Amino acid sequence: MAENFRVMFAGLAPDTEQAQAITQLATKLKAPTSKVAAFFDNKPLFAPCEKEKALKQAKLLASVGITSKLLPLNNSASATNNNDTASLRDERIFNALDYITSSLIRIEEKLDDLEQRLPATAQQPLEDETDDWQDDDLLTDDELTTPVKKRSNILLYSLISMVILLLIVLGLSFLFPDFFNILDS
Repeated sequence: MAENFRVMFAGLAPDTEQAQAITQLATKLKAPTSKVAAFFDNKPLFAPCEKEKALKQAKLLASVGITSKLLPLNNSASATNNNDTASLRDERIFNALDYITSSLIRIEEKLDDLEQRLPATAQQPLEDETDDWQDDDLLTDDELTTPVKKRSNILLYSLISMVILLLIVLGLSFLFPDFFNILDS
């Protein structure tokens, strides 16, 4: 594994001003000036990289009047730390997969128990009903054309005659109001 380096701020060239160096570097890198200004406060501007790339970054900084230094990064500690986090992540993934598979097995067992509890005859009629839907008696034309049974009209005629009689009495009461007053006395 190659060793990684980080380019850090060391100082300015004697004839270079900080504001001028910030604007020139920001235009060359097409980066915000706030990020370039943070580089002067010993914050990293570039990601850790191999030594050749870090030297190219140092040359770029020297072209705008910034002196820099290369700091070697401890890869063994970061690799160990990365391996620990990766192993923890892998362990969590395996635990989750184990939980999912055990849950699926339990669900499958419950489904098998439910299938055994259901009688075979209960499943059979459902299939027969779906096959015979066209032979149902509700769809025949014979039942739709049956004549309606006639009822006795005596009750109907008596109600109609009662209504007509009451209308006649009401009409007479309007035509001869004195006649009904005589009945009251």
